[in-house]
Amino acid sequence: MRSSGTGYNARLALSTGLTMHIKRLAAPLWPLLNKFYRSHNSSMKALKGGQLWVARDGEIVAGLCLTPVVGGQWLTGVFVDPAYRGQGLAARLVQQAVAGVDGTVWLLCHPDLETLYQRMGFSQDTVLPQSLSERLVRYKRNKPMIAMGLKSPGWLAPDSSV
Repeated sequence: MRSSGTGYNARLALSTGLTMHIKRLAAPLWPLLNKFYRSHNSSMKALKGGQLWVARDGEIVAGLCLTPVVGGQWLTGVFVDPAYRGQGLAARLVQQAVAGVDGTVWLLCHPDLETLYQRMGFSQDTVLPQSLSERLVRYKRNKPMIAMGLKSPGWLAPDSSV
């Protein structure tokens, strides 16, 4: 990852007039993201070895995790507080988080989310690192699941004007 500093902070003006701050969460603060997930009864978990990104409106209102895998990063835990949904916050959070990634960013999601991630530039991907391929097989035993990838997003530059 090229954009690996924890001090990176982007301001995001939403259509509602609210201003969000998108920032990489410092490693020791990973329990805060898990607290956010739990407060919304989400089963998602922030992974200790990953890069954690959050959007804040005072408190955390959205988060995600990027974890290194062979050939790129695995995107997990994309979650937006229901009160902040429908404003493009997830897309902006993902855009900021993957802006400096070299390689591919993969995610595993329910097929109902395919259109959402396609709008962010992801497409269905059948070529996965072995660890994700094995995980996908396990997940599909219990629920519908697809793999998507965003190839070489490193060219995306964070828009500091937001």
